[in-house]
Amino acid sequence: MMLRRERAMTAVAIMLDVAFHAGRSEAVSAADIAERLGQARRGIEPVLQNLSRAGLLDSIRGPKGGYRLGRPPRELRLAEIVATVLDEDGGNAEAPAGRLQAAVVHPLWSEMEALCRDHLARLTVADLIKRAAAAGVKRPTVEPLNFVI
Repeated sequence: MMLRRERAMTAVAIMLDVAFHAGRSEAVSAADIAERLGQARRGIEPVLQNLSRAGLLDSIRGPKGGYRLGRPPRELRLAEIVATVLDEDGGNAEAPAGRLQAAVVHPLWSEMEALCRDHLARLTVADLIKRAAAAGVKRPTVEPLNFVI
């Protein structure tokens, strides 16, 4: 369960990083994303590939390649992002061990997962960008090169 949660959080963090630093026009490299997330590049590559295959990210090849958003941030729901990296059965294959678990704990856990899915379905990458702005996180500005001879 912990590994799945970490993978889902990484996918959301990647999408926010790309939206924040590149958007739909520019590309940001996997190495830059990994550095900002404090993770190894090869550790995030499978997540980047899943997000690209799902059409959430566009993968650009070449020396100025990298990743950019596949759709506008307001159209990218967190539930869709999380679903790309989690398998469909969600680890529910194991039956609860005892009567109390089957009668109380398992239904409670299912209820909490449903609430979480509903909440993620309402949130978009655009909402996360707004939260970043409200927290005082500023987008990096790139100053144009100015050559004086």
